[in-house]
Amino acid sequence: MDASARNILVVGPAWVGDMVMSQVLYAFLQQTRPGATIDVLAPAWSEPLLQRMPEVRSAISMPVGHGELGLGRRWRLGRELRSRRYDQALLLPNSLKSALVPLIAGIPRRTGWRGELRYGLVNDLRILDEKALPLMVQRFVALAQSPGEPLPRQLPPPRLVVDESQAMDCRERLGLAPDRPLLALCPGAEFGGAKRWPAAYYAELARRYLERGWQVALFGSANDRPVTGAVRELCEGHASCFDLAGRTRLAEAVDMLSLATAVVSNDSGLMHIAAALARPLVVVYGATSPGFTPPLNTNAAIVASDIDCAPCFRRECPLGHHRCMRDTPMARVAAELDALLERGETR
Repeated sequence: MDASARNILVVGPAWVGDMVMSQVLYAFLQQTRPGATIDVLAPAWSEPLLQRMPEVRSAISMPVGHGELGLGRRWRLGRELRSRRYDQALLLPNSLKSALVPLIAGIPRRTGWRGELRYGLVNDLRILDEKALPLMVQRFVALAQSPGEPLPRQLPPPRLVVDESQAMDCRERLGLAPDRPLLALCPGAEFGGAKRWPAAYYAELARRYLERGWQVALFGSANDRPVTGAVRELCEGHASCFDLAGRTRLAEAVDMLSLATAVVSNDSGLMHIAAALARPLVVVYGATSPGFTPPLNTNAAIVASDIDCAPCFRRECPLGHHRCMRDTPMARVAAELDALLERGETR
């Protein structure tokens, strides 16, 4: 491993879950390159998340949208970053566009996996062995090592910092009780409908815990309101079922999830946030695989479909039946959740 590169620019990923998992890389860099400074170039929405990662010195907002070229804006940003004199850039996305700013910034070593036509733009080009590095987080960390260097047996888990005062204020503003257990449900998935366990199953699970005297909070972005609204409607407007979709900023969602007694989620950005908060967590997988993006905490249970077409890694079910999720009954998820909570009580 070359530990001499200590002033590092990371070009971060474009999805919430991937951004949370990238914290493992930053922690690894801090462990292996003491005194390293890490800046992350990423979409503007990610700044509140990066501020919860103590390993990151500063978040630099990418001035163009996802998939947009914006060559002039990239050129201006690259020229501005020249004065920071980075030793190395680590490129987590595989796109050609992600390599432009580090090149323009004059960063001498630009490390990334072989991607779309970026020979020369990436001058420390790695060839990915997917079997040797099956997990996304392993692929992130491997970029901080010498080519072919084995990964350590244990990687540092992501751990987001919580603003406890903001968590209490947000809970009071949203009307949740401080003295009752809270089940957080994350029924959305920004990637696409194929990753969503049915709303009716989430509602069935919610009713089960509401009957036990719990509170239920439905988390998501404004885009998730149709599915969170459907879950709450199926709970017949129960006063202890709170639809928070679109009502919390990203930083507030982090703080509110830290208050959850337990979390049930699809494979989504909120799932990875809950894992980075070390919450007891059950994750339902269908179209995606826990062999690629598992929750990175020790108190999580995984419910994965075993039908022959799963995982397909498609945004929507290509066969139209969505069996990978529809054939995963509520009782199976509830049993995992009950067992997880029982184990927590006996520790």
